Amino acid sequence: MKKYSFRLQPVLNLKEKALEDKRLEMAKVIKLLNDLQIELDTLKKTYSSYRLQIEEISLSSEALNVSELATCNSYMSTLEQQMQDKQKMIEHTQRVLQVKQNEVNEALKEVKVLDKLKETQSKKFYDAVYKKEAEEIDDIVTARYKVQQV
Repeated sequence: MKKYSFRLQPVLNLKEKALEDKRLEMAKVIKLLNDLQIELDTLKKTYSSYRLQIEEISLSSEALNVSELATCNSYMSTLEQQMQDKQKMIEHTQRVLQVKQNEVNEALKEVKVLDKLKETQSKKFYDAVYKKEAEEIDDIVTARYKVQQV
């Protein structure tokens, strides 16, 4: 019996490779997004700890250390700016991730279409082969019957 050969197999292979590449790109963006979120969380914790430190300095019964308060406030302003920058980076990365997800979905659709075409053509091919074999068997049986009749 003949073996089926999908004539668009090289195209399917390319589409599958492109899909895998798109998935890897998306995974890199997800990793970057996770790293940025961890950095933002770290900045928020640092900011909170400095806020607590300022509250402790303000509430202490000792004389207020103005230079220490000014230093903490200055650093907290820097942290606020860094948190805003990280948040903007996260939002940008989320938009990039959405684009990458759309690209992966489109590549997946292309692969699925070719897989479905391959499956359909394969089924037609094997149906035709089985039909031809059945006809040949029928011809052989008919020929034997005719030989036995003579």
